[in-house]
Amino acid sequence: MLYGAPHGERQVVWKARVSLRPAAANCLERLVTSAPVSIRPYAASDMKILSSIWFNASLEAHAFLGEDLLRRQRVLIEKTYLEEAEVWVACVDGAPVGFIGLLGAFIGGLFVDPSAQGQGIGRALVAHARARKGELSLEVYAENVRACAFYRRLGFSETERRVRDDNDLPHENIRMSLDASPTPR
Repeated sequence: MLYGAPHGERQVVWKARVSLRPAAANCLERLVTSAPVSIRPYAASDMKILSSIWFNASLEAHAFLGEDLLRRQRVLIEKTYLEEAEVWVACVDGAPVGFIGLLGAFIGGLFVDPSAQGQGIGRALVAHARARKGELSLEVYAENVRACAFYRRLGFSETERRVRDDNDLPHENIRMSLDASPTPR
């Protein structure tokens, strides 16, 4: 997914909208507790490593956008987005391995280093955001099948689609939402 703002607002490179059902909340909590991850606020010193995580994850998840566009968007991530969003950094053994950027309750982006994917880090970041914000929303590229499946497993539900992305390219976006039900303890 790309960093982004809710459709119609200033957008850089993130996407997401979602809705979590109670049964999925149980799954989310159970899976998060198995990951040895700590989550802390973004610091300016994180910029280079998070930019690298964003770029490497985007090359895999958004290959259909092309490397040239991703390189241009990386500059926006570094110069604008990381400073303007509420960013939370997931660390394993003190080293950043992923992050989530929030624009209010909108998930502007969720990125995990490709070498650390599948270990519960993304789930931990979504659970952290949900605990802070309650209901969440996001947009995700329909072509990013893995991310779409990830959000659905967490209980996000589709609310609408649009046929062009924020760059006016013909890449379908799916809006999703996650309700504010408290995560079971």
